[in-house]
Amino acid sequence: MASSSAPTLADVAAHLGVSRTTVSNAYNRPNQLSPALREKVLAAAGELGYAGPDPMARGLRRGQTGTLGLVFDQPLSYAFTDPAAALFLRGLASGLEEHGRALTLIPRMPEGPERSAELVRAALIDGYIMFCTASDDPRFAAVRGRGLPYVLIEYDDDPDAALVQIDDENGARAAAEHVAALGHRDVGIVSAYTPGLVSGPEAQQHSKFHVQSTRLRGWRAGLEAGGVDWSGVAVSGAGGTRAGGARAAAALLDRADRPTAILALSDVAAMGVLDAAAERGISVPDQLSVVGFDDIPQAAETSPGLTTVSQPHEEKGRAAVRLLVSGARPEDSVLLPCELVVRASTGPAPRLRP
Repeated sequence: MASSSAPTLADVAAHLGVSRTTVSNAYNRPNQLSPALREKVLAAAGELGYAGPDPMARGLRRGQTGTLGLVFDQPLSYAFTDPAAALFLRGLASGLEEHGRALTLIPRMPEGPERSAELVRAALIDGYIMFCTASDDPRFAAVRGRGLPYVLIEYDDDPDAALVQIDDENGARAAAEHVAALGHRDVGIVSAYTPGLVSGPEAQQHSKFHVQSTRLRGWRAGLEAGGVDWSGVAVSGAGGTRAGGARAAAALLDRADRPTAILALSDVAAMGVLDAAAERGISVPDQLSVVGFDDIPQAAETSPGLTTVSQPHEEKGRAAVRLLVSGARPEDSVLLPCELVVRASTGPAPRLRP
Protein backbone atom coordinates (compact mmCIF):
# COMPACT_ATOMS: atom_id res chain seq x y z
CA MET A 1 0.00 0.00 0.00
CA ALA A 2 1.55 3.24 -1.10
CA SER A 3 -1.09 5.41 0.54
CA SER A 4 -0.02 7.36 3.65
CA SER A 5 -3.59 7.35 5.02
CA ALA A 6 -4.98 4.64 7.30
CA PRO A 7 -6.15 1.57 5.36
CA THR A 8 -9.89 1.15 4.96
CA LEU A 9 -12.32 -1.70 4.51
CA ALA A 10 -12.34 -0.89 0.77
CA ASP A 11 -8.55 -1.32 0.65
CA VAL A 12 -8.82 -4.80 2.17
CA ALA A 13 -11.57 -5.74 -0.32
CA ALA A 14 -9.49 -4.50 -3.27
CA HIS A 15 -6.39 -6.31 -2.00
CA LEU A 16 -8.27 -9.62 -1.85
CA GLY A 17 -10.43 -9.06 -4.90
CA VAL A 18 -13.65 -9.53 -2.91
CA SER A 19 -16.63 -7.29 -2.21
CA ARG A 20 -16.78 -4.83 0.65
CA THR A 21 -19.71 -6.80 2.01
CA THR A 22 -17.48 -9.85 2.35
CA VAL A 23 -14.93 -7.91 4.42
CA SER A 24 -17.69 -6.35 6.50
CA ASN A 25 -19.22 -9.77 7.18
CA ALA A 26 -15.89 -11.02 8.48
CA TYR A 27 -16.29 -8.56 11.38
CA ASN A 28 -20.03 -8.09 11.76
CA ARG A 29 -21.62 -11.36 10.50
CA PRO A 30 -18.99 -14.08 10.68
CA ASN A 31 -21.63 -16.77 10.22
CA GLN A 32 -22.12 -15.53 6.64
CA LEU A 33 -18.60 -16.66 5.65
CA SER A 34 -16.77 -19.94 5.70
CA PRO A 35 -14.14 -20.14 8.46
CA ALA A 36 -11.39 -20.29 5.85
CA LEU A 37 -12.57 -17.17 4.02
CA ARG A 38 -13.01 -15.23 7.25
CA GLU A 39 -9.47 -16.14 8.35
CA LYS A 40 -8.17 -15.04 4.96
CA VAL A 41 -9.92 -11.65 5.30
CA LEU A 42 -8.66 -11.09 8.84
CA ALA A 43 -5.14 -12.08 7.88
CA ALA A 44 -5.14 -9.63 4.98
CA ALA A 45 -6.51 -6.90 7.23
CA GLY A 46 -3.72 -7.52 9.71
CA GLU A 47 -1.13 -7.46 6.94
CA LEU A 48 -2.42 -4.11 5.67
CA GLY A 49 -2.83 -2.61 9.14
CA TYR A 50 -6.63 -2.36 9.00
CA ALA A 51 -7.94 -2.46 12.60
CA GLY A 52 -11.57 -3.22 11.74
CA PRO A 53 -14.75 -1.12 11.65
CA ASP A 54 -14.94 1.86 13.99
CA PRO A 55 -16.86 0.59 17.02
CA MET A 56 -18.87 3.81 17.37
CA ALA A 57 -19.93 3.82 13.73
CA ARG A 58 -20.68 0.10 13.87
CA GLY A 59 -22.83 0.60 16.97
CA LEU A 60 -24.76 3.38 15.31
CA ARG A 61 -25.42 1.25 12.22
CA ARG A 62 -26.60 -1.69 14.26
CA GLY A 63 -28.58 0.43 16.68
CA GLN A 64 -26.81 -1.32 19.56
CA THR A 65 -23.62 -0.55 21.44
CA GLY A 66 -23.62 -3.20 24.17
CA THR A 67 -23.40 -0.41 26.77
CA LEU A 68 -25.92 0.77 29.34
CA GLY A 69 -25.92 4.21 30.95
CA LEU A 70 -26.31 4.85 34.69
CA VAL A 71 -27.49 8.33 35.69
CA PHE A 72 -27.28 9.17 39.39
CA ASP A 73 -27.54 12.28 41.52
CA GLN A 74 -24.10 12.34 43.13
CA PRO A 75 -20.50 13.08 42.06
CA LEU A 76 -18.55 10.19 40.57
CA SER A 77 -16.45 9.74 43.72
CA TYR A 78 -19.62 9.10 45.75
CA ALA A 79 -20.38 5.99 43.73
CA PHE A 80 -17.17 4.35 44.91
CA THR A 81 -17.01 5.64 48.48
CA ASP A 82 -20.56 5.50 49.84
CA PRO A 83 -21.11 1.97 51.22
CA ALA A 84 -24.72 1.65 50.03
CA ALA A 85 -23.87 2.98 46.56
CA ALA A 86 -20.91 0.59 46.32
CA LEU A 87 -23.17 -2.38 47.13
CA PHE A 88 -25.65 -1.24 44.49
CA LEU A 89 -22.86 -0.91 41.92
CA ARG A 90 -21.61 -4.39 42.79
CA GLY A 91 -25.05 -5.79 42.03
CA LEU A 92 -25.19 -3.74 38.85
CA ALA A 93 -21.79 -5.10 37.79
CA SER A 94 -22.99 -8.63 38.45
CA GLY A 95 -25.99 -8.06 36.18
CA LEU A 96 -23.84 -6.50 33.48
CA GLU A 97 -21.48 -9.47 33.53
CA GLU A 98 -24.39 -11.91 33.36
CA HIS A 99 -25.87 -10.19 30.32
CA GLY A 100 -22.60 -9.24 28.60
CA ARG A 101 -23.03 -5.48 28.83
CA ALA A 102 -20.69 -2.58 29.58
CA LEU A 103 -21.49 0.54 31.61
CA THR A 104 -21.26 4.30 31.15
CA LEU A 105 -21.55 6.34 34.36
CA ILE A 106 -23.18 9.77 34.13
CA PRO A 107 -22.92 11.40 37.58
CA ARG A 108 -23.84 14.85 38.78
CA MET A 109 -21.28 17.19 37.26
CA PRO A 110 -19.73 20.15 39.15
CA GLU A 111 -21.07 22.49 36.45
CA GLY A 112 -24.63 21.50 37.36
CA PRO A 113 -27.38 19.18 36.12
CA GLU A 114 -27.59 20.84 32.69
CA ARG A 115 -24.03 19.72 31.96
CA SER A 116 -24.98 16.20 33.00
CA ALA A 117 -28.04 16.43 30.74
CA GLU A 118 -25.71 17.20 27.82
CA LEU A 119 -23.78 14.02 28.60
CA VAL A 120 -27.05 12.08 28.67
CA ARG A 121 -27.97 13.36 25.23
CA ALA A 122 -24.53 12.57 23.80
CA ALA A 123 -23.87 9.15 25.36
CA LEU A 124 -23.57 6.21 22.97
CA ILE A 125 -25.62 3.65 24.88
CA ASP A 126 -28.56 1.26 24.40
CA GLY A 127 -30.64 2.38 27.37
CA TYR A 128 -30.57 4.16 30.71
CA ILE A 129 -30.83 3.29 34.36
CA MET A 130 -31.95 6.33 36.38
CA PHE A 131 -30.96 6.13 40.05
CA CYS A 132 -32.54 8.45 42.63
CA THR A 133 -32.54 11.78 40.80
CA ALA A 134 -35.19 14.41 41.50
CA SER A 135 -38.32 14.17 39.36
CA ASP A 136 -37.71 17.65 37.92
CA ASP A 137 -34.05 17.00 37.13
CA PRO A 138 -33.18 17.99 33.52
CA ARG A 139 -31.37 14.65 33.12
CA PHE A 140 -34.68 12.86 33.48
CA ALA A 141 -36.15 14.89 30.62
CA ALA A 142 -33.01 14.24 28.57
CA VAL A 143 -33.32 10.48 29.08
CA ARG A 144 -36.95 10.45 28.01
CA GLY A 145 -36.12 12.66 25.06
CA ARG A 146 -33.64 10.10 23.70
CA GLY A 147 -36.43 7.62 23.00
CA LEU A 148 -34.32 4.75 24.34
CA PRO A 149 -35.46 2.15 26.91
CA TYR A 150 -34.96 3.19 30.51
CA VAL A 151 -35.46 1.82 34.00
CA LEU A 152 -36.16 3.96 37.06
CA ILE A 153 -34.73 2.99 40.45
CA GLU A 154 -36.44 4.50 43.50
CA TYR A 155 -38.95 6.77 41.73
CA ASP A 156 -42.63 7.43 42.28
CA ASP A 157 -45.01 5.02 40.59
CA ASP A 158 -45.17 5.55 36.83
CA PRO A 159 -47.47 3.32 34.73
CA ASP A 160 -45.41 4.04 31.62
CA ALA A 161 -42.00 3.13 33.06
CA ALA A 162 -40.20 0.03 34.30
CA LEU A 163 -39.36 0.53 37.98
CA VAL A 164 -37.14 -1.07 40.58
CA GLN A 165 -38.24 0.00 44.03
CA ILE A 166 -37.70 -1.14 47.56
CA ASP A 167 -40.53 -1.06 50.08
CA ASP A 168 -39.22 2.13 51.71
CA GLU A 169 -42.52 3.10 53.25
CA ASN A 170 -43.12 -0.14 55.13
CA GLY A 171 -39.47 -0.35 56.13
CA ALA A 172 -39.59 3.16 57.61
CA ARG A 173 -42.91 2.39 59.27
CA ALA A 174 -41.41 -0.67 60.97
CA ALA A 175 -38.54 1.48 62.29
CA ALA A 176 -40.93 4.12 63.64
CA GLU A 177 -43.22 1.53 65.21
CA HIS A 178 -40.17 0.01 66.89
CA VAL A 179 -39.15 3.22 68.67
CA ALA A 180 -42.77 4.05 69.51
CA ALA A 181 -43.20 0.59 71.06
CA LEU A 182 -40.14 1.33 73.20
CA GLY A 183 -42.01 4.29 74.66
CA HIS A 184 -40.33 7.10 72.71
CA ARG A 185 -42.59 10.09 72.14
CA ASP A 186 -39.94 12.76 71.55
CA VAL A 187 -38.61 11.67 68.18
CA GLY A 188 -36.39 13.51 65.68
CA ILE A 189 -35.48 12.69 62.09
CA VAL A 190 -32.19 13.23 60.24
CA SER A 191 -32.75 13.50 56.48
CA ALA A 192 -30.57 14.46 53.54
CA TYR A 193 -32.53 16.97 51.51
CA THR A 194 -34.60 18.93 54.03
CA PRO A 195 -33.65 22.63 54.32
CA GLY A 196 -32.51 23.28 57.89
CA LEU A 197 -34.73 22.31 60.80
CA VAL A 198 -38.43 21.88 59.98
CA SER A 199 -41.48 19.99 61.20
CA GLY A 200 -42.55 16.63 59.80
CA PRO A 201 -45.33 18.11 57.61
CA GLU A 202 -42.94 20.79 56.28
CA ALA A 203 -40.34 18.16 55.41
CA GLN A 204 -42.94 16.25 53.41
CA GLN A 205 -43.94 19.42 51.60
CA HIS A 206 -40.33 20.20 50.59
CA SER A 207 -39.29 16.67 49.57
CA LYS A 208 -38.69 16.08 45.84
CA PHE A 209 -36.99 12.69 46.10
CA HIS A 210 -38.90 9.43 46.16
CA VAL A 211 -36.70 7.81 48.81
CA GLN A 212 -37.10 10.61 51.32
CA SER A 213 -40.80 11.13 50.55
CA THR A 214 -41.72 7.48 51.02
CA ARG A 215 -39.65 7.12 54.18
CA LEU A 216 -41.23 10.24 55.63
CA ARG A 217 -44.65 8.72 54.94
CA GLY A 218 -43.59 5.49 56.62
CA TRP A 219 -42.11 7.23 59.65
CA ARG A 220 -45.25 9.32 59.98
CA ALA A 221 -47.55 6.30 59.82
CA GLY A 222 -45.51 4.36 62.36
CA LEU A 223 -45.18 7.25 64.81
CA GLU A 224 -48.82 8.29 64.60
CA ALA A 225 -49.88 4.69 65.17
CA GLY A 226 -47.83 4.87 68.39
CA GLY A 227 -49.45 8.10 69.55
CA VAL A 228 -46.73 10.54 68.42
CA ASP A 229 -47.87 13.92 67.06
CA TRP A 230 -46.28 14.19 63.61
CA SER A 231 -46.46 17.98 63.61
CA GLY A 232 -44.23 17.97 66.67
CA VAL A 233 -41.51 15.81 65.07
CA ALA A 234 -38.43 17.88 64.13
CA VAL A 235 -36.68 16.99 60.87
CA SER A 236 -33.08 18.15 60.43
CA GLY A 237 -31.42 18.24 57.00
CA ALA A 238 -27.89 17.94 55.54
CA GLY A 239 -27.55 14.32 56.63
CA GLY A 240 -26.37 12.65 53.41
CA THR A 241 -22.85 11.97 54.69
CA ARG A 242 -21.53 10.97 58.12
CA ALA A 243 -20.35 14.51 58.78
CA GLY A 244 -23.67 15.84 57.51
CA GLY A 245 -25.51 13.42 59.77
CA ALA A 246 -23.52 14.69 62.74
CA ARG A 247 -24.39 18.31 61.87
CA ALA A 248 -28.06 17.47 61.42
CA ALA A 249 -28.11 15.55 64.71
CA ALA A 250 -26.41 18.44 66.51
CA ALA A 251 -29.31 20.71 65.57
CA LEU A 252 -31.66 18.24 67.25
CA LEU A 253 -29.54 17.34 70.27
CA ASP A 254 -28.70 20.93 71.16
CA ARG A 255 -32.36 21.83 71.61
CA ALA A 256 -33.76 22.20 75.11
CA ASP A 257 -36.36 19.54 74.27
CA ARG A 258 -33.95 17.16 72.58
CA PRO A 259 -35.39 13.89 71.25
CA THR A 260 -34.97 10.54 72.97
CA ALA A 261 -34.91 8.77 69.59
CA ILE A 262 -33.63 9.74 66.14
CA LEU A 263 -34.58 8.06 62.86
CA ALA A 264 -32.00 8.60 60.10
CA LEU A 265 -32.43 8.43 56.34
CA SER A 266 -29.35 6.21 56.00
CA ASP A 267 -26.89 4.23 58.08
CA VAL A 268 -24.11 6.65 57.16
CA ALA A 269 -26.19 9.55 58.52
CA ALA A 270 -27.06 7.46 61.60
CA MET A 271 -23.35 6.91 62.25
CA GLY A 272 -23.03 10.69 62.25
CA VAL A 273 -25.82 10.81 64.83
CA LEU A 274 -23.79 8.45 67.03
CA ASP A 275 -20.78 10.75 66.61
CA ALA A 276 -22.79 13.81 67.67
CA ALA A 277 -24.22 11.96 70.67
CA ALA A 278 -20.77 10.82 71.80
CA GLU A 279 -19.39 14.34 71.45
CA ARG A 280 -22.11 15.57 73.83
CA GLY A 281 -21.77 12.75 76.31
CA ILE A 282 -25.21 11.39 75.45
CA SER A 283 -25.33 7.63 76.04
CA VAL A 284 -26.79 5.38 73.32
CA PRO A 285 -29.23 3.73 73.92
CA ASP A 286 -29.66 4.78 77.59
CA GLN A 287 -30.39 8.42 76.74
CA LEU A 288 -30.88 8.26 72.98
CA SER A 289 -32.04 5.54 70.59
CA VAL A 290 -30.79 5.68 67.00
CA VAL A 291 -32.15 3.88 63.93
CA GLY A 292 -30.59 3.90 60.47
CA PHE A 293 -31.68 2.65 57.06
CA ASP A 294 -29.75 0.42 54.60
CA ASP A 295 -27.95 -2.17 56.77
CA ILE A 296 -24.55 -1.56 55.21
CA PRO A 297 -21.78 -3.85 56.58
CA GLN A 298 -20.53 -1.10 58.91
CA ALA A 299 -23.91 -0.95 60.69
CA ALA A 300 -23.17 -4.12 62.64
CA GLU A 301 -19.69 -2.85 63.53
CA THR A 302 -20.65 0.45 65.18
CA SER A 303 -20.57 0.78 68.94
CA PRO A 304 -23.29 0.09 69.86
CA GLY A 305 -24.45 -1.99 66.90
CA LEU A 306 -26.88 0.02 64.78
CA THR A 307 -30.57 -0.86 64.60
CA THR A 308 -31.52 -0.34 60.97
CA VAL A 309 -33.73 -1.32 58.06
CA SER A 310 -32.11 -3.80 55.70
CA GLN A 311 -32.60 -3.43 51.97
CA PRO A 312 -31.28 -5.64 49.10
CA HIS A 313 -28.77 -3.22 47.53
CA GLU A 314 -27.17 -5.69 45.14
CA GLU A 315 -30.47 -7.11 43.94
CA LYS A 316 -31.55 -3.57 43.02
CA GLY A 317 -28.63 -3.36 40.61
CA ARG A 318 -29.15 -6.83 39.16
CA ALA A 319 -32.88 -6.27 38.72
CA ALA A 320 -32.32 -2.97 36.91
CA VAL A 321 -30.01 -4.57 34.34
CA ARG A 322 -32.36 -7.52 33.93
CA LEU A 323 -35.32 -5.23 33.27
CA LEU A 324 -33.43 -3.04 30.82
CA VAL A 325 -31.98 -5.82 28.66
CA SER A 326 -35.36 -7.55 28.52
CA GLY A 327 -37.10 -4.48 27.12
CA ALA A 328 -37.89 -2.30 30.15
CA ARG A 329 -41.56 -3.25 30.22
CA PRO A 330 -43.62 -1.49 32.93
CA GLU A 331 -45.48 -4.71 33.73
CA ASP A 332 -42.17 -6.29 34.80
CA SER A 333 -41.49 -3.66 37.49
CA VAL A 334 -39.97 -4.94 40.73
CA LEU A 335 -40.74 -4.13 44.39
CA LEU A 336 -38.10 -5.47 46.79
CA PRO A 337 -38.81 -6.03 50.51
CA CYS A 338 -37.17 -4.38 53.52
CA GLU A 339 -36.65 -5.81 57.00
CA LEU A 340 -36.09 -4.21 60.39
CA VAL A 341 -32.85 -5.40 62.03
CA VAL A 342 -32.79 -4.66 65.76
CA ARG A 343 -29.37 -4.19 67.38
CA ALA A 344 -28.08 -2.42 70.48
CA SER A 345 -28.56 1.24 69.46
CA THR A 346 -32.24 1.23 70.49
CA GLY A 347 -33.75 0.76 73.93
CA PRO A 348 -36.65 1.90 76.13
CA ALA A 349 -37.29 5.61 76.41
CA PRO A 350 -35.28 7.03 79.37
CA ARG A 351 -38.36 7.82 81.46
CA LEU A 352 -39.43 4.15 81.26
CA ARG A 353 -36.18 2.83 82.67
CA PRO A 354 -36.20 1.71 86.31
